[in-house]
Amino acid sequence: MKKYIPFIIRLAVAVILIQTLRFKLTAHPDSVAIFEEVGLEPFGRIGIGIAELIAGILIVIPKTAWIGATLTLGIIGGAIMMHLTKLGIEVPFEGEPDGGVLFITAIVVFVLSAVTLWLQRKEIPFIGKKFQ
Repeated sequence: MKKYIPFIIRLAVAVILIQTLRFKLTAHPDSVAIFEEVGLEPFGRIGIGIAELIAGILIVIPKTAWIGATLTLGIIGGAIMMHLTKLGIEVPFEGEPDGGVLFITAIVVFVLSAVTLWLQRKEIPFIGKKFQ
């Protein structure tokens, strides 16, 4: 069972990252509104969506999980900062406040990615040897 928990954590991060792509890449009005609010529409929305797709794929593959986790920490760290500085904790979704769901999801993904990076620390080139 101990062997499967890291994979389940990585899979959870990948699923969350990839399921948000339908909003970003189809220009869902709520996604467009969020990225307009932070001044990143449309290139930021599309670029971040592509980066999330790449991170979601990399984090599932055992050899590249540390790269995916690092990329996810950067992307989601930016999302958390946008929530804290420009968007607020609650973001309107389909006309109603989301109750902080997007923010809480970002925190969960950030924490799970940090756990993944910690678990994969021995796989990181150059510095991974120091952890063995």
